[in-house]
Formats: sequence, C-alpha cells, structure tokens
Amino acid sequence: MENTTSHLIEHVLILLVLIFGLGMFFGKAAQWLKLPDVALFLVAGMLAGQAFHWIDETSTSFTNQFILVLGSSLILFDGGRNIRLTGLRKVWLTVGLLSIPGVLLTCGAVAVIAHLLLDLPWLYALLLGAIIASTDPATLIPVFKQVKIRTKVRETVESESAFNDATASILTFSLLAIILGTEKISIASGILDFVKTALGGLALGAVIGFGMTYLTAHSRLGLLRDYATIAMVVTSLGAYIAGEYVGVSGFMATFTAGLMWGNAETFKLNMQDKRHEMDHFSDNMTVIMRMLIFILLGSQVNFPLIVANLWTSLGVIFVFIFVARPLTVLACTWPDRKAGWTWREILFMFWVRETGVIPAALSGMVAGLGVAHSELIASVTFMAVLITILFQASTTAYVARKLGLEVKAEGTDIKGSTQSVR
Repeated sequence: MENTTSHLIEHVLILLVLIFGLGMFFGKAAQWLKLPDVALFLVAGMLAGQAFHWIDETSTSFTNQFILVLGSSLILFDGGRNIRLTGLRKVWLTVGLLSIPGVLLTCGAVAVIAHLLLDLPWLYALLLGAIIASTDPATLIPVFKQVKIRTKVRETVESESAFNDATASILTFSLLAIILGTEKISIASGILDFVKTALGGLALGAVIGFGMTYLTAHSRLGLLRDYATIAMVVTSLGAYIAGEYVGVSGFMATFTAGLMWGNAETFKLNMQDKRHEMDHFSDNMTVIMRMLIFILLGSQVNFPLIVANLWTSLGVIFVFIFVARPLTVLACTWPDRKAGWTWREILFMFWVRETGVIPAALSGMVAGLGVAHSELIASVTFMAVLITILFQASTTAYVARKLGLEVKAEGTDIKGSTQSVR
C-alpha cells in the first residue's frame, strides 16, 4: 500500500513538472508567434501524449478529473471577478440574452447538424452542443489586452463569455443527468430543474461571495485582508463545494462569488490596495490552470477517431461558427434597442466566439464518466477549440481594425476621431 501511494505521488509530481515545463516553453513560443497560448498548449499535449508518450493520463483518472474541476472553478471565479457591474447597465439585456437563450440556441443548432452529420442520437447531439456552446473568458481577456476595442463591445463580449460558461455547465450536467438515468425526461421538469440549479447557484454564490468579500475588505472587520489572495481561492473552491453539496450548480456559485468579489466597491468595500496583488496572483493561477487543462486535453486526443470523422466534424464546426453564432448574435442583439448596436459591432461579435477552457474541461468530465459517444464528443470539442482559437482569436485584432472598432485610448477610434460609447 505504501509503495502504491509513493508511486502515485511520484507520478503526479512528474506529470506536473512535465506539464509546467512544456507550458513555459510553448507559452513563450506563443508570445513569439503572437498566438493564444492555449493553441500551443494543445500542440504541446499532442506531442507529449501522442508522439513521445511522455504523458499517459487517462480521462477517467482521479488526477485528470481533479485538475478539470479545480481549473474550471478557479477560471470561472476569475471570469466573474473581472466583470464590472457598472459596465453592464446599458448592455445587460444583450448579455442576458446571449448568456441564456443564446446558449440554448447555439446548442440546438449544433445538435441538429451533429445529429445529421455525425449520426449522434439526439440526447448526445444536444450534449455536444451544450459542451461547445460557451465562449471563453480565459482566451478572450488576454486577446483584449493586446487589442483595444470599443468599451461597450469589449465589456459585452467579456461578460457574455463569463456568464455563458456557467449556463453551458448547468445545461451539460442537466443533460448528463438525463442520459445517465438519474432524472426522468420531461420538458417541464427539465426547465424547472435548470432554473432551480441556476438560481440556487446564483443565490448561494452571492451569499458566500459577499460574506468572504466583507471579511476581507471591510475597513474594521476585514479579518482576512492580509490573506486576500488565499481568501480568493477559499471563496472560489468553497462556493463550488457548497453548491455541489446542496444540489445546485457549483460552477454558477463560484462564478457569482467571483462577481461579488470583483465588485466590492459597489458594496462600499475597498480592496484597491490589494488589487495589483490579486490581479498578479489570478493571472498566474489561470495560466497554470490553462496549461494543465489544455496539455492534458491534447495528450488524450484520439487521432484515429478524428481522422475517421474529419469531414463531418468540420461540417459541424462550420455550422457552429458561420451559422449558429451569427443567428445567436442577431437574435440576442436585435431586441436591445437601448444598446444601439451598429452593424460593424454585430459583425465583430459574429467572429468573436472562441471555444476554450470550460468546453475542454466539460468534455473531459464527460469522458471521465464513461458516457457513450464521449470520445467522438471529445474529438469534435478538441477541433472546435483548436480551430476557433487558431483562426478567430489570432485574427481578432485584424477584424477589429477592418471594422473600425479598435481604439487608441478609452473612447477614441484608432483613426483619432472621438466615439461616443453608447
């Protein structure tokens, strides 16, 4: 028993050292090539797993599943922390529509084409649609640090990417419950459970997030102020655990807790003196989580299955990018007259829909449960991540310039003319 434990500890330590070493090397290569780091992390995983067989971590292993849950929780918390509630006042309707009905619309469109082209049964086609329906704050936020675009558009896309991760996670696990037979199929009960899971996670995360923010940021009662970065981790993981324990969405809870934490000033709590420290810590933590998730995902790719379904999978992804996304954006921006969306801004949102960390993590969790068709779902998810990151994230700056949305400074066009940010 002692030898087994010792061997497992050694295996995990070697795995971590290998992933971090590869992550640093390929992350630096991504900077030189001006590509999103997650694309190179996938390549690193493919080389380490499929080419050289340095990594042989199955999707069902405890280590793999632990990393996926840990990484997803911390990244969702950070996504919520980076959203400013004040920036949502004029675009809240668009963000709300993109984050819930938009996810359902994307999921439905992908499910139809996946059922037709990949011959997936309807429930599994919907599961694939749910997994890849969300956009990725971990990819978008670094891109928007490199290219400055109009505040309204940037805040809308970043907020959507954070909110819809939680929605897609809830939808995925709701479908898994039906597939695994833990819930009966009923449209009414399905909608009720979805709402209960989402709202329950929202309320629980708000309570935990506010409580921990108060204990950290209050001028007199801020007992945890000296441990602000550690308190962030405790808040994130604690909200997830509490959500799972009481039967609501742990992912929604940790996201909402992050939202409360990032908007401490709204509640007359001040953490400005800790902002730089927390931002630096979060940036490093999310890079580490991206390395772990994407290098592991790349190492587990089933290339024979990808080759066997290459053209049909590409057909699904084509519809995903060029049909589902435009339909979703049009349906969700048209009712929001107050936001005053221009056709250039809408076209930009058509193109900005990178698939990333949460879809990768969800597909890994599905594979870990041994669900039927999980390998095919994982291979399509892998291709969606790789294609959207390589072709969309890498061209975001170019598209913003061509559409005249890039700015030199807050509220100023790249050409120098002042723009009113609606």
